[in-house]
Amino acid sequence: MPYMMPVTKSAAPNPALVQSHQEGFMADSFKIDFQAHGKVESGDLIVFVGDNLKPTPTVAKQIGPKAVDLIAKAAAAENFKGKAKSAMTIVLPSGLSVDRLIVIGVGGEKDRAETDFVQLGGLISGKTNGRSATVVLDLPGIDVSPEAAADIALGAQMRRYSFDRYKTKKDDNGQKGTIRLALSVADPAAVKKVYKAHESVLQGITLARDLVNEPPNVLGPQEFAARAQALAKLGVEVEILDEKAMKKLGMGALLGVAQGSARGGRVAIMRWNGGKANDKPIAFVGKGVVFDTGGISIKPAAGMEDMKGDMAGAACVVGLMHALASRKAKANVVGAIGLVENMPDGNAQRPGDIVTTMSGQTIEIINTDAEGRLVLADVLWYVQDRFKPKFMIDLATLTGAILVALAHEYAGLFSNNDELAERLAAAGKATGERVWRMPIGPEFDKMIESKFADMKNAGGRLGGSSTAAALLQRFVNDTPWAHLDIAGTAMGSPQTEISRGWASGWGVRLLDRLVRDHYEG
Repeated sequence: MPYMMPVTKSAAPNPALVQSHQEGFMADSFKIDFQAHGKVESGDLIVFVGDNLKPTPTVAKQIGPKAVDLIAKAAAAENFKGKAKSAMTIVLPSGLSVDRLIVIGVGGEKDRAETDFVQLGGLISGKTNGRSATVVLDLPGIDVSPEAAADIALGAQMRRYSFDRYKTKKDDNGQKGTIRLALSVADPAAVKKVYKAHESVLQGITLARDLVNEPPNVLGPQEFAARAQALAKLGVEVEILDEKAMKKLGMGALLGVAQGSARGGRVAIMRWNGGKANDKPIAFVGKGVVFDTGGISIKPAAGMEDMKGDMAGAACVVGLMHALASRKAKANVVGAIGLVENMPDGNAQRPGDIVTTMSGQTIEIINTDAEGRLVLADVLWYVQDRFKPKFMIDLATLTGAILVALAHEYAGLFSNNDELAERLAAAGKATGERVWRMPIGPEFDKMIESKFADMKNAGGRLGGSSTAAALLQRFVNDTPWAHLDIAGTAMGSPQTEISRGWASGWGVRLLDRLVRDHYEG
């Protein structure tokens, strides 16, 4: 069988290239502080107004009547209406000792009711333009709870992310030393307590973004596995399956994808045991194709460089495991990622090959560029068979078809369990990482029937996302399961207030929220 062909072993990873960088981009340059309301003497000052252009009484008392009057006059001159997400900057405001007074609108009643505090934090961070600032978190018509204030701080940090590790000339916007963003709140101690967990999530998002942004010559399957191994310092139990172990287990679908690369495949199993000893774990599975040429069914050259991000599902799982372990989540969690490189050398699998999966089911290869489902098939089966989880959720940049259906706005959600799907949708609404349930059923299952094997790995152009999900469903048995197709949300998605780069870290906040709301003791 093709997957049994010999594979050249990759060299040992360079330790300098596998270290974790999840805190490096912000540690020395950007600091978040929480403080009580009080007079601000320097830097920028940020306050909020509604559509009536009036700050709250707390803010009015802090800045004084002259500054309140100045806001009204400047708004008239600038035609500033206080609409949600709009802003006005007053340089060297009379009567205040600050450099700039930045006024941000929160809109009318309807706008205020729909405030996304994480996005608001990103907006605030963007308006400071790399300068130290104090933000008075007393908003007209909006209750800024400790959770909301912590969300604002999270969004401000997410906005600051950049990936410039390989640039020899850094763009510091002329800033030297630490940039400080002080959030003035009613109860600093309460906000700090909540923000501890948010910091763990931030680190997980940053780790996921870093992994997706890394160049493929630096991050091969073995190096990726080493990044997962680094979670051991947080108390995560990590096990790495090499090719010999995978062959023994019969993971012929995954190994079939990996056999065309000089860099051998890996599976990383991460376990966080934060729940009760006898509780079944919950499980997250990620597609980790570190680079995808399409194999023998090679992709067009234009844009192929983006295929370094075809491991965004695996990146999310590693980032999530970091977040859960760092905040000591009270749950038993398994994270599993299949790591391969899909290359077209003389040893690569061909269209027409038939591979035998760990489950014993056979798959006819119709298109070697439909490789992610092959990787996931073996890892899903392994996880459900070994760990007997309460549920499994897999994440994968699986199909271009999901972009046609949902653009960059939603991830496609496929599931065999309504409760799990509904909980994911609710977590998506709460975090802004939205999912949209897509159809899966016998009609799509029929489309992947093969004349020569139990199934084929591609069902044609129509319903491409649903036929891919139908194949995955054959490897979960009766385990409650959801598949998230994140091809449109994890990389190259439009810039937002909290994601200014190429990799978004999508999914870490969504799944952390799911675990926090429903699966912790």
